[in-house]
Amino acid sequence: MQLPEDQIRAGHIPADLYRQIPPGTDLRKVVIVQEAPRSYKGPIVLTLVIIAGSVAVLLVIAFVVQVIATAALAVLSATCGLSYTINRTGKAKGSSRRTARKTPARSLPVRSKSRYRK
Repeated sequence: MQLPEDQIRAGHIPADLYRQIPPGTDLRKVVIVQEAPRSYKGPIVLTLVIIAGSVAVLLVIAFVVQVIATAALAVLSATCGLSYTINRTGKAKGSSRRTARKTPARSLPVRSKSRYRK
């Protein structure tokens, strides 16, 4: 029992506290009150709640912006004739360079003038 906490748990009064007790005090009636150890549960839970709340707010904002943009595009395309197309450029799975080879442009056959009537 070298630490004061160990002495208090065992029911003994440490020497530094014993000197602070006024003379003539009945030591059987002395009660030593200790502070509870600090709990980190509250601040950790609060931090997690704040992070989860901010992520939820950002997701809601992103969804609302998407809905507003879609509605605005629908209105503009219906009134002004504005259109928006998504062009996805990318290779399909499993395609190689051999299959993606460009074919040469075909030229139209030239017709002779004798076939046309004037």
